[in-house]
Amino acid sequence: MIETPEVLIIGGGPAGLAAARETVKAGCETVILDDALELGGQLVKQTHKFFGSEMEYAGVRGIWISEKLLAEISDSPNFKYYLHTDASGHYEDGVVTAIYRGEKVLKFKPAKIIIATGATEKTIPFPNNDLPGVYGAGAVQTLMNVYGVLPGKRGLMVGAGNIGLIVSYQLRQAGVEVACIVEALDKIGGYWVHASKIARLGVPILTRTTITEALGKEQVTGAIITDIDENWQPIPGTERDVECDFICLAVGLSPLSDLLRLAECEMVYVPELGGEVPYRNDEMETTTAGVYVAGDAGGIEEASSAMIEGALAGLSAANSLGKSIPDFGERKNGFLAELENLRSGPIGSHIREGLSKCVLKEK
Repeated sequence: MIETPEVLIIGGGPAGLAAARETVKAGCETVILDDALELGGQLVKQTHKFFGSEMEYAGVRGIWISEKLLAEISDSPNFKYYLHTDASGHYEDGVVTAIYRGEKVLKFKPAKIIIATGATEKTIPFPNNDLPGVYGAGAVQTLMNVYGVLPGKRGLMVGAGNIGLIVSYQLRQAGVEVACIVEALDKIGGYWVHASKIARLGVPILTRTTITEALGKEQVTGAIITDIDENWQPIPGTERDVECDFICLAVGLSPLSDLLRLAECEMVYVPELGGEVPYRNDEMETTTAGVYVAGDAGGIEEASSAMIEGALAGLSAANSLGKSIPDFGERKNGFLAELENLRSGPIGSHIREGLSKCVLKEK
């Protein structure tokens, strides 16, 4: 049996849920596929309050945003979702296959597809990086904020972007000591509001510094860090030991773009956006007609931007299906203006540069 929803959304995180809100409200039969235990993606472990405007739920903690998004559509007869479900294929005839609970094959042939699969955590090579006690930042957030389990008593954070700063603060809130944060760049990559909270707690942030080895035999018992020069090479004589029982890597994300490639979307490698991403127009439609992208699958940004991109993709997909949206132009321009605002200033410069390489210009 093949299901034929009007819109199939792959990924139920901030982008996917925001897309579903728009398609369902426009009257589209909508199905979400997600491989997790619950919808929400990264939101279910983000306990901090969001910034931005009312459009991004400013002042609301991430863990509540997914509930708000879902509450708007959960009672609609047009909405359906599958959890424990991995989208596994996209075929020439438009059929999408998925594996439900690891055993049952589901098939869908939607009119429109929105790919909001998110991203995977990057890692870095160093001796003993496979020891128990070396975590990705997302894993640490999941342990603490979803399952209530501490990763250890004293940790080393690698990476001073927003994720590294936020997770460091959450560790301190949970009573876990953070020995220091090391950052290979010559400046902090995250927002100063997050860095300031870390500084007030007395956690050192060491720029132009990186980890060179994890210590321990059966599990992490410490780490060696060192200063690096402008060519990213270790400076001899600057090595020092850090006492810790876990290491948290917050060194970036890579877009999960496998399904976009299977859908034969034209792709391009954009380092500013984290890796290989699809070309897309200002409605988030890729070069494959009827296939849209939103969120980290199209380039690594904050969850606030992911929600706006998802809303834009959902609105555009519904409009393309001929649904009655009298204020389509006004709402589309509103979403585009909000994205421009979120990407403004020095912090967003690399995003703007990256998007210039993959956003299709109007003919």
